[in-house]
Amino acid sequence: MLKSGLFPGIKSLSSVTLVFRLPYYTQWGQSLLVCGSEPVLGSWNVKQGLALGPSHEGDELIWCGKVAVSVGFRCEYSYYVVDDGRNVLRSEAGKKRRLTLPDGVREGAVVEIRDLWQEASETLFVRSAFKDVIFSGGKKSLPAADESSKELEKILDQQDSIIVQFMIRCPKVKDGASVHVIGSASELGKWRPHDGLKLRYAGDFTWKAECVLRKYEFPLKYKYCHVHQMKDPSLELGPNRELAVDFQSSHPPNYVILADGPYRAVPWRGAGVAIPMFSVRSSDDLGVGEFLDLKLLVDWAVECGFHLVQLLPVNDTSVHGMWWDSYPYSSLSVFALHPLYLRVQALSENIPEDIKEEILRAKEQLDKKDVDYEATMAAKLSIAKKLFNLEKSKILNSSSFKNFLSENENWLKPYGAFCFLRDFFETSDHTQWGSFSHFSSEKLEKLVSEDALHYDVICFHYYIQFHLHVQLSEAADYAREKKVVLKGDLPIGVDRNSVDTWVYPNLFRMNTSTGAPPDYFDKNGQNWGFPTYNWEEMSKDNYAWWRARLTQMAKYFTAYRIDHILGFFRIWELPDHAVTGLVGKFRPSIALSQEELEREGIWDFNRLSQPYIRQDILQEKFGTLWTVIASNFFNEYQKLCYEFKDDCNTERKIIAKLKSMTEISLWLEKEDKIKKDLFDILQNIVLIRDPEDPRKFYPRFNIEDTSSFKNLDEHSKNVLKILYYDYYFCRQENLWRQNAMKTLPVLLNSSDMLACGEDLGLIPSCVHPVMQELGLIGLRIQRMPSEPDVEFGIPSQYSYMTVCAPSCHDCSTMRAWWEEDEERRCRYYKSVAGCNDMPPPRCTTEVAYFIIQQHMQAPSMWAIFPLQDLLALREEYTTRPTVEETINDPTNPKHYWRYRVHVTLDSLMLDEDLKTIIKDMVLSSGRSDPVNETNASSSEKKLMEKVQEKISAVQINGNT
Repeated sequence: MLKSGLFPGIKSLSSVTLVFRLPYYTQWGQSLLVCGSEPVLGSWNVKQGLALGPSHEGDELIWCGKVAVSVGFRCEYSYYVVDDGRNVLRSEAGKKRRLTLPDGVREGAVVEIRDLWQEASETLFVRSAFKDVIFSGGKKSLPAADESSKELEKILDQQDSIIVQFMIRCPKVKDGASVHVIGSASELGKWRPHDGLKLRYAGDFTWKAECVLRKYEFPLKYKYCHVHQMKDPSLELGPNRELAVDFQSSHPPNYVILADGPYRAVPWRGAGVAIPMFSVRSSDDLGVGEFLDLKLLVDWAVECGFHLVQLLPVNDTSVHGMWWDSYPYSSLSVFALHPLYLRVQALSENIPEDIKEEILRAKEQLDKKDVDYEATMAAKLSIAKKLFNLEKSKILNSSSFKNFLSENENWLKPYGAFCFLRDFFETSDHTQWGSFSHFSSEKLEKLVSEDALHYDVICFHYYIQFHLHVQLSEAADYAREKKVVLKGDLPIGVDRNSVDTWVYPNLFRMNTSTGAPPDYFDKNGQNWGFPTYNWEEMSKDNYAWWRARLTQMAKYFTAYRIDHILGFFRIWELPDHAVTGLVGKFRPSIALSQEELEREGIWDFNRLSQPYIRQDILQEKFGTLWTVIASNFFNEYQKLCYEFKDDCNTERKIIAKLKSMTEISLWLEKEDKIKKDLFDILQNIVLIRDPEDPRKFYPRFNIEDTSSFKNLDEHSKNVLKILYYDYYFCRQENLWRQNAMKTLPVLLNSSDMLACGEDLGLIPSCVHPVMQELGLIGLRIQRMPSEPDVEFGIPSQYSYMTVCAPSCHDCSTMRAWWEEDEERRCRYYKSVAGCNDMPPPRCTTEVAYFIIQQHMQAPSMWAIFPLQDLLALREEYTTRPTVEETINDPTNPKHYWRYRVHVTLDSLMLDEDLKTIIKDMVLSSGRSDPVNETNASSSEKKLMEKVQEKISAVQINGNT
């Protein structure tokens, strides 16, 4: 039965009346309801929830509803925005609200609940990054008790007073401080903080207290404040809050529960450092950064004033058994950690002398400028195998190992079996594994059986994962103790030859490939080679695979970066025979139908969807070689018109054919150019025909650049321009929003980690509103502004819900960017720094200081700096060529990810000057510091003076 909330009509004398009240501006066709755990609120069935009705009170639209409940009623509940059919349009963020009627509330009482809509951004501070790390410690104790039931009953019997429960969320309360509410009533201290009503801590950063207020004291004006014995009280920001009660109504409230949302304070801001795990260098590592190095990195971060350390993905990528596996975003398993980051010295307390000597030799041999991926992996696995053989019985029978195996067997056993089969068949391509090509639980149990001859081989992989877990857990616990957030990275894809595609092939579209359309990173688009996701299949178990990934990740990290968050709205899907990323389509997307095109006078679909090849194109591309190329790669199907031969009509076929023809010496020096030109011709199309439905088409990205388009008649050009714009920028928005709202909330609710989305590239207009609604923190890189027609972002104008950074792992460092383009450097110097002089050709320490200071002072919640950019603050660290500091080149699909910092963490810990420069910037910009948070205000003036001296020395006359 539909429960109408605004006009209930009848109130039972044997019950308590609950009144829900919420200010919220809706759009036409929207309404609000409250739904909860008890039958009177729909038992979490929104269709049966309590409908709220609107009324205007001044400038506010107030939604109210009443319901009769029994004495002692308790429930959980949330508010929902719904349409006329009670379909949910928007939900509140955060945990479900909890309501317990006070013991003294008797039959016939009216309890009014005044709530505020809970925005996602307000709930971020109960995520583990803040709750368990930044704001941890200083546990609050509950005071003795609330008002006794008898006293409450007496108060409720009085006709001239009501009870008001004040409730506020306040995550950041310093040790020794308390939260008070002060106001115009005598019970609230008449605005005197020390005489105000002291609130008690009720868990989840919520503070509350009750007091009796007389009717003549309304309307009540009040505010919350922090009171500290040794310091002046600090009031919350903003205007006074106000509470008005209608005592003239037929049933005025006896009890008001005032949920006032978050404490209004200066927005919290922090800073951090970003560096791939493999790039870290320490005196203890073996050729590459290791998980236990994170402890030293955390120490350095703390002394610089940083609250966060950000890493690239750390999952196992051992697909090929060679340096190609250095690519950290191509996971062999989304659950397993990478053996590369193992510290072999920590595997045992009783390492024999000969193995100790082997470790020392390996340290010396692998202490190179860059990571030698293959040699490092070989050395670590060899040493680990020897130690395993010595201690396997002790380790495998230990309670800690058995617990680890039991807690992780769902992914660990398939991983161990996969690694065994990969090595046995000498390939990760599980389609080549004969009877093991198709995974089954029965086959798995036989493979990992203790009776199997190869059981020790399987256990070795368990052993490695166990120690990686122990070492990363030790580093993660250390970071939490030091109030440093460890931020991980969630890759958008998995390798097509991975444990996950073997075990869950139904979750992937194995005949496709994932990439990105042309953007800042690569004008030809990117092809990452991952299969796209079968979202429809994933939804059947409420995305269990994704939920398991996030649960596993949360064991070590308290924040994470969602790689290519656009992929949860739509993914750039390519056929598996593609090598480049240009000729793809978005999935999901609303295609151009054949009927739609025909209505606009477009009819020659073969002409538009097949490569447009004319003799003059071949002559222009290949010059004197054109006849040789034509005879080998093309058929002339009519005079001057050509088509690709069947053995070279895809990019992969072209590569294979060129390799088979290397004996033609004439081509040897020109093979790369010939391949590129053949690809250009293959991509010379206007429409892409859907391989699953030949009556659907997708406009090729940048169609106006093709000669196929340029040779069309004007009518066809105009029609296709309109349809192109509609496809890429209009018709998909609602579909993409719906897709993201199905998947992203599941990710966010799978763990308590703080989520940040990498939202760079071609951004649909639906993305930022969805991220805002879900409380996702975006990314801002100054050289890649999200605003149209702007060359450089302006950090001072970034929104709070962002991470800002001068560079990232997918682009050149700050130093390299400054030095690689003189004209751009001059434009930046003039427009951002406000200087008309010629800029210095090198990124001097003054330039680095200016750029970093801009980002420190930005309103963004986080300012996170690549370690290479921070090292540019000291001249002695800038001797290395800038090109050697680049982590990734997105234009090169076979890039070797091997950058290592050229200075050890041990040395950086001794560099007091660098740490002081960074920490002064952190504190002077008002960002939180894990050590001196409590002293920041007292030292701020001194720090500001020091910073102003440095700024005046900078040869840049701009805003900092």
